[in-house]
This record gives sequence, C-alpha cells and structure tokens, in this order.
Amino acid sequence: MSTNSKSSAYRTALGRARGLGSAKSGVGRFIGERVTSVALIFLVIWGVWSALTLARGGYDGAVQWIGSPVNAVLLLLLAIVGFYHMQVGMTVIVEDYIGKPTTKALLLMANAFACWGGMALTIVCVLKVALIGGGS
Repeated sequence: MSTNSKSSAYRTALGRARGLGSAKSGVGRFIGERVTSVALIFLVIWGVWSALTLARGGYDGAVQWIGSPVNAVLLLLLAIVGFYHMQVGMTVIVEDYIGKPTTKALLLMANAFACWGGMALTIVCVLKVALIGGGS
C-alpha cells in the first residue's frame, strides 16, 4: 500500500474535497443573487412609493405615469430584476431540495418558463402602455 492511498483512507469526505473548487456555477449564482437583492431594495422602495402616489390618480393617471420614460424604464428594471432574482432563487431551492431527477428537471423547466414568460409579458405590456397609451 502506498503512502498516498494510506493517508487518503484516513481523510474525511470534507478533507478529500477541500481544495478541489466548486463542482458547478454556484459562485456566479451567489453573486447574481446578492447583486439583484441590492438592486431590488431600491427598486421596491421606488415601486411602493410610486404605487402609493398612483392610487390617487386613477386609470388615466396611471397611463400618463407609465408614459413617462423614467417611470417606464424603472418599472421595466423592477420587473426584469425581480423575475431574474426569482428564477435564480427558485433554481437554487429546487436543485438543493428535490432529489428525483425527473421531478427536478420538470420543476426547473417550469420555473424557467414561468419566470421568463412573466418577464416577457411584463415587458410587452409596459412598452405597449408607455408607447401607445392605455387604449385598445
């Protein structure tokens, strides 16, 4: 028995794994979650403040408000960052806590479809109201 195989027999799983690096792209996701979290702090505060001020204006006030380029861009940023953050977070949850491969794959596809579909629908709706107005 060589020295290497003898010493590895006494090492724990953590000891053997240490120094080998990440097995997947967890660091990128971790940083993405943190960056979107910080962005969402400011965007959600702006969104709540905007919703409270819009409550007095009615439908025409809301259409006029979305017609403002600054408001439309910030609303789109809130939606894009929010849906992206949701997708990354749910992906981590599904990968960590769902054991069956088929269920995991189906949930990951449903998560991606729901998040990207919701993001696309929100973008189209905001741009329609911002560029065309509230009419049919």
